[in-house]
Amino acid sequence: MNVLIKKGAEASIYLRDWHGRKVIFKKRHPKRYRIPELDKTIQIQRTKHEPQMMNKAKRAGVPTPIIFLVDLKEATIIMEFVEGKQIKQVLNSLTSEERINLCRQIGRLVGKLHKNSIIHGDLTTSNMILTPYGNIVFIDFGLSELSVELEARGVDLHLMKRALASTHYKYADECFSAIIDGYREIMGDENTRNILDKIREIEKRGRYVAER
Repeated sequence: MNVLIKKGAEASIYLRDWHGRKVIFKKRHPKRYRIPELDKTIQIQRTKHEPQMMNKAKRAGVPTPIIFLVDLKEATIIMEFVEGKQIKQVLNSLTSEERINLCRQIGRLVGKLHKNSIIHGDLTTSNMILTPYGNIVFIDFGLSELSVELEARGVDLHLMKRALASTHYKYADECFSAIIDGYREIMGDENTRNILDKIREIEKRGRYVAER
């Protein structure tokens, strides 16, 4: 079995059999426009960076796939295939109560990341898997970074808000409100107020640029 799940600008994701188990192969693409030596260095750095960030997230209490192998020469990460569905696929079909509870859970997990200086970098419902046991697993830490800056946290949650508005527009407000409720449980009132102020600032900047 060798199934291409996703072909992105940075990497291709394959579902494969590996030593008797289903796994994900994430292979980074070479960039033809870069000097080959520089491209290889960047590939190695990014291939090392993502598993390190996933392990930091796990230590922070946020479930991520198990890493089985990191092949720097091939710019490939072999990781656990997480059984379940993307939250993107299920969120619209839940009852209001289920949706709110799930979004609160997402908010708590984002709060745990931010409390431990981890910025996911691509917070969308496509990058969260709901397992058959009701757990949420965060995936795709390719754009993640370490930061305690309010701006970075605000951008992270602003992206989440925009993703909800585009993919789950009927429920975007109630979902984002529930995410913030969960986030507040971890980050506290003052930090959450500051984040919401920053998100409003980011939104104003976006409107200003769009109007120019």
